Amino acid sequence: MTNAPKILAFAGSAREASYNKTLVKIAAEGARTAGAEVTYVDLRDLPMPLFDEDLEAKEGIPANVKTFKQLMITHQGLLIAAPEYNSSITPLLKNTIDWASRPEPGEPMLACFKDKVAILMSASPGALGGLRGLTHVRAILSSIGVLVLPDQKSIPKAYEAFAPDGRLKDSMQQSAVEQLGNKLTTVLAKLIA
Repeated sequence: MTNAPKILAFAGSAREASYNKTLVKIAAEGARTAGAEVTYVDLRDLPMPLFDEDLEAKEGIPANVKTFKQLMITHQGLLIAAPEYNSSITPLLKNTIDWASRPEPGEPMLACFKDKVAILMSASPGALGGLRGLTHVRAILSSIGVLVLPDQKSIPKAYEAFAPDGRLKDSMQQSAVEQLGNKLTTVLAKLIA
């Protein structure tokens, strides 16, 4: 694909054996197969302090935040696997969004969110697969300029859903998650054509 869409994939979980990290990698593979250039980032590798405006005023934007923001700016699409904590967004994901929303001198407000297109997914041990949390993530991203596509997937009983090789045991679920990456790639290709 000429002028291939660039997609940033990440999960709102720091846990090493995170179901959501595994899930977003499946969607990322679907995007690659459809012709996208995909960058996977593990937020565990970019630790950020709890957002604090006084800290920002004293020390500026932390280096890991700048790295993450640059990744967002250089990609048109976002594949986000968002675990559900207490029926809402995880503290890690919310903190990451809050830091990324902070402008550097001379930078437009919400520069790394404006004109981005995203698809959400979740995996959870619960029966709803993290679905309730996706509503909050969708609301936050939509209000800061991200076009969040209606396509999404939640995987319930995640502790039994994945095979040791990282694929979903249910081939229909595997295909549905791969299709999320395909859909984002297709939409972005049309927008940047």
